[in-house]
Amino acid sequence: MKKPPRRTAERILATALDLFNRYGEPNVATTLIASDMGISPGNLFYHFPAKELLVNALFDEYLHDMDQLLPAAADVQDMEHAWFFMHSLFELIWRHRFIYRDLNDLLSKNRHLEGQVKVVLERKHQAFEVLLSGLQEQGLLSQSPFERHSSATHMVVLLTWWLSYEYVQNPRHALENANADHSALRGAQQVLGLLLPYLSAAPKSQLQALIEVYSAR
Repeated sequence: MKKPPRRTAERILATALDLFNRYGEPNVATTLIASDMGISPGNLFYHFPAKELLVNALFDEYLHDMDQLLPAAADVQDMEHAWFFMHSLFELIWRHRFIYRDLNDLLSKNRHLEGQVKVVLERKHQAFEVLLSGLQEQGLLSQSPFERHSSATHMVVLLTWWLSYEYVQNPRHALENANADHSALRGAQQVLGLLLPYLSAAPKSQLQALIEVYSAR
């Protein structure tokens, strides 16, 4: 059975996301989106009268997906689970990388994002606190409440601005689709590497082994 064709609004969002990710949101006009789709600018305007509404809709999709993923922090049982969770976070960020690539610009002109980005940061922080508390309850990690809060903050900062670091290293190619897996692996390695000083011997060895295996890819 043939899949029904996607509605125009869904196609517009998918095309906008692809173009924003490739070229950066400030460099993509709605006329380019319409041209890439083969529809008239008026047709696009009917569904999204302003580019800001497109950005907001894509951000809300990202926020929904993030809210679906973050509760999995409570299910992390060992460093392999932690690695998979962190890698999944980076994959989600990669799929919406234009938000992170152009974050400062977007925040300067979009009031919706100005409030919602703070919400995302807080939810990430809460999820990392849950993850760290769970590891400590299982005897894998030892931290004071201050150290746990500080580690969660450092993890959020690194998670949020990792793609900016990657972009600075290689502005022409860092955010191309071919680099998705490598970027996610490097990001997961760096964020979880923050925990090495607090891990007991067995989980530290497990994490170091995971880092070696995935770094060799």
